[in-house]
Formats: sequence, structure tokens, C-alpha cells
Amino acid sequence: MASLPGREIGRSRDGRPILAHRIGDGPLRVSLVGGCHADEPVGPRFLLRLVRYLVSREGTRLRGTATWFIIPHLNPDGAAANAAWQTPGADLYDFAAYLRHRVRELPGDDIEFGFPHGDEDRAARPENRAARDFWRARAPFDLHVSMHGMSVAAGPYFLVERSWWPRLREMAATLTRDVEDAGYTLHDVERHGEKGFHRLARGFCSRPDSRAMRRHFLDLGDPETAARFRPSSMEAVRALGGDPLTLVTEMPLFITPGVGAEPGPPDPVLVRWRQRIAAWDARIRGAVEEGGEAAAEVEAEVRGEAALAGLGAMPVEDQMRFQWAFVREGLEAVGVG
Repeated sequence: MASLPGREIGRSRDGRPILAHRIGDGPLRVSLVGGCHADEPVGPRFLLRLVRYLVSREGTRLRGTATWFIIPHLNPDGAAANAAWQTPGADLYDFAAYLRHRVRELPGDDIEFGFPHGDEDRAARPENRAARDFWRARAPFDLHVSMHGMSVAAGPYFLVERSWWPRLREMAATLTRDVEDAGYTLHDVERHGEKGFHRLARGFCSRPDSRAMRRHFLDLGDPETAARFRPSSMEAVRALGGDPLTLVTEMPLFITPGVGAEPGPPDPVLVRWRQRIAAWDARIRGAVEEGGEAAAEVEAEVRGEAALAGLGAMPVEDQMRFQWAFVREGLEAVGVG
């Protein structure tokens, strides 16, 4: 990382540096960010690889296509908290280790939904303020992509700016072919707009929205949680001007076969998988509380049971492949011929 042309744009809440990269001099302005959720490691891994590619000789064309503004990891504290299972350079992640060691921030600490409401909002996390300052000085953007993941899903899932959907039909068709040609199934779920998720087509959904998030919790009679939601990175970038296409990549760490055959709600297969995973999680956490060698034994049992049930890890290389495919198609949509 030290050899790459990045600069520190701020410090995390615990004092870790946040680095950003400006690469290229092309006419399109592209913002990419990863790591907003601490338990989603593949986005930062992809963005670091992309930075290395962009500064290489092979990246010459892309440097001329766009000016790239990349924050590979906006949550270094989250990466440190999840280090026990996020093995550097892993080809696959271990399901039992993930259940035992994962750490995810709750609303109010969630970086993706933690961006300042405006210049006067100094209560947002320093990571969010640093990113917004970085973007504000370089806006407007043509394309913004936030790299995310899911713990389990049927396969790749693509979230898009809803207002852009009529212009993205060709993009969706191309991505669908890419996923299916690689032997994967698109994740598919019907949520009827809950939290801003509107199903647009098989495997494609509108990106979430902080206003819809707040409305969801208000409808549940939980105004305290509702008040913790600030704008997302997508909303923050759009508030800086223009009409940027905003995208969210959602790549599963682990594949749950059968999800999406009946999108629901509820999806009966997804419900069964969630119940099974919750039971495995409870067993592991109970064993950790007992101490001794019990946790390792239960981890091994859960690992074997999950494999027998058909749950498998999605290779990191494939996750990064579809992340890039989404970015590539986004570039096409905003003007690359």
C-alpha cells in the first residue's frame, strides 16, 4: 500500500489512517469506496487490486477513460476488529470462523449510513467526514460505486440507482449473462420497497435509502433506531451535484443454494437457511462462552454440517470478477463508448 500513489485524507475513530487515491485524467469522474461494513472484506481487496492495475502500464486506457477517486478501505477499525477471520490473501473464507469472529457495527456506528447531513453535522464519525470532504472537493461525479457484500446469498446481487433503471436494461442483460455463464445464480428477493429495496428484475434491486430506513423503524415504533440513520455514501455523493449513477455491489461470502426460487416475501428457502445459520451461530457462541477447547470442536462440527447442507464459500476471485463487471458496465452506462 505504501508504494501506491495514495494520500491520507483523515484518521479513523481509533486513529488509523484512511488513504485515498486519485488516478488518471480521463473525462469521466468515478468514485469507488470499500469497507464501509466491517464484515465485508472483498470490496477493499478488489479496490486495492484495481489501484495497482490502474497505475500499471496495463491501466493506461482506463486512466484515459476516467479520473478515478478511490478510497479502498473507509473502515480500518472494522478491518482490525474482524482480522481473526479475514485471512489476508484467502481464496475462500471459512464459514465457522466467520460466525465465531465476525464484528458488524450497529446503526449509529454503521459507516455506510453515517455520512454528515451537511457541513454543520460534526457528530458524524471522522471516517465519514473525511470521505465527504474528499468527495466534495472533487464533485460532481458521473459514477459512484460502494463495494459491499452479504454473508449468505444465492449468488451475486446488484443494486442500482432507481432513477437510472430505464437506462440500465442492457447493462442488466450483460451482467446476467456473465453470472450465468460462470455457473452462478443471481440472488433474487422481493421486499416491496422495505428500507428502499425495490425489486427491479431478477438479481437487480434499487439501492437502499436512509429515508426509507428511518421510515421502516418509525413504522416499527422504534424512533431511537430511526434517528441513528444518516445519509449513505450514495446519497452523499448525489447531494454534491449532477446526476451520478450510484451502484452497490453485493457479493456473498457464502452461497446458499435454492434461495430465490420463490422470491417471497417470505422466501421459504431463505427462511430455512436463516434459521439453520442462527442455530449454528448460537452453538458457536455458546461454546466460546464455555471456554477451553469446546469452541474449536463446535467450529469443526458446524463446518462439516454446513458443507453437508450445501453451503459453500464463493471464491474471492469470482467475487472480484463480478465487482469489476459491475463497475465496467457502470462506465458504459455513463458514457464510455
